[in-house]
Amino acid sequence: MRYPTPRELGLAARALADEHPGEVLLRRAGTSRAGQPLLVLSVAATGGAPLGADRNVLVVAGAHANEPVGGATVLSLARRLLDDPAPRAGCGWHFLLCADPDGANLHRTPRPYSLLDYHRGFFRPPGPEQPEWAPSLLPPDRLPPETLALTALIDELRPVLQVSLHATDLGGSWVQLTRDIPGLAEPFAKSAAELRIPVENGASDAAGWPSPGPGIFVIPQPGSEAAGAFHPEDTRLSTWYHAHRYAGTTAIVEVPMWASDLVDDPAPHPDPRGALRMLAERLTTDAALVAAVRGGARVPEDPPSYGAPAAAPLLRAVDWTLALIPQVAAEWTAGAPAEATAAYIASIDAFGRRLSLRAAAMLLRVLRAQGHPAAPGLDRLVTGWCEDFAARFGARWVPVATQVEHQARTVLAAYDRLVAAGRPDGTTVSSRSS
Repeated sequence: MRYPTPRELGLAARALADEHPGEVLLRRAGTSRAGQPLLVLSVAATGGAPLGADRNVLVVAGAHANEPVGGATVLSLARRLLDDPAPRAGCGWHFLLCADPDGANLHRTPRPYSLLDYHRGFFRPPGPEQPEWAPSLLPPDRLPPETLALTALIDELRPVLQVSLHATDLGGSWVQLTRDIPGLAEPFAKSAAELRIPVENGASDAAGWPSPGPGIFVIPQPGSEAAGAFHPEDTRLSTWYHAHRYAGTTAIVEVPMWASDLVDDPAPHPDPRGALRMLAERLTTDAALVAAVRGGARVPEDPPSYGAPAAAPLLRAVDWTLALIPQVAAEWTAGAPAEATAAYIASIDAFGRRLSLRAAAMLLRVLRAQGHPAAPGLDRLVTGWCEDFAARFGARWVPVATQVEHQARTVLAAYDRLVAAGRPDGTTVSSRSS
């Protein structure tokens, strides 16, 4: 099994809709910047029409171009719901097949065999071009069409639960929640254990956030003293929070491509402040190596030759990543905790490695396509970093089918526990918010 492309997702969804007329509907929710369709697959509530349910769940795949497992997961979920209609009792399920098809087509690693192979075709757009994050970084009149389509879909469906399917290149699995879903930790941990996927207990994305159970993190509410990622207040401007207008909850489900047991180690780290200083220094040094190549290479942004990647979006992503790195390094140095787990330091270590590696990998794609003389040296750097990354973390491949299984189980468990708990305002989830 490999990661499906946006085109393959559309074809598979069309086949599913044709097989189940009246129960499954495939429609276009918008158009990407490059003119690609933003497709939504809807599975009807039991005994109802695809768009006539009392309540709805919205599952978003492909929000990050370099995290392609979500597309396979939504197809698997749709088929499961058709085989087992219990979760469809009074509830319609809706799947945005790929929130960023333009980015997905630039990230060209459908079946990576190693971290190096994965980074050979790597692409992740800068924050302002990411559909979910754009509202946190851009004014409303500059939002990309993918974001507008997603928010319009949320306004239409008023989902009791929105799930965004994400992935990490190397590490473990974890879930971020905009509101707590009581009881989710138990089925999440059980699934991870059965599938031999480590639980990321100290995810760098959720530093200092409330954690009702291993690998479950609740985004701090406004005004809290909890630490967070680089700008937790921006998180609340993302599309994750748009569902709150309708008393909905959003869950972000992360699953690793390569697993590492280091991110599941709850033992206290002997010197977290010293470790973070060292990691900040390494990140700064590594970024400087990439920046030197970027600054010394006069790279044209002309339209690529046939089969070559487009230089402009890759270079925008390189520059955005390099500009972000000093902020990250400064935060690690200034905000280092006196106590931390080994898992947390390992997560920070992995995060720092991937930042500079991603910038280097995207720059290398441009240089290689143009036959630039700096390409061989940068190629050696990327190769060495990938090998060191995999060796340091004991990386082991998680089959795509296993990634899909864990994500699908977690989505269904989140809905089951949310229904059992009721809405955050004390009402049930048996009818749509007016």
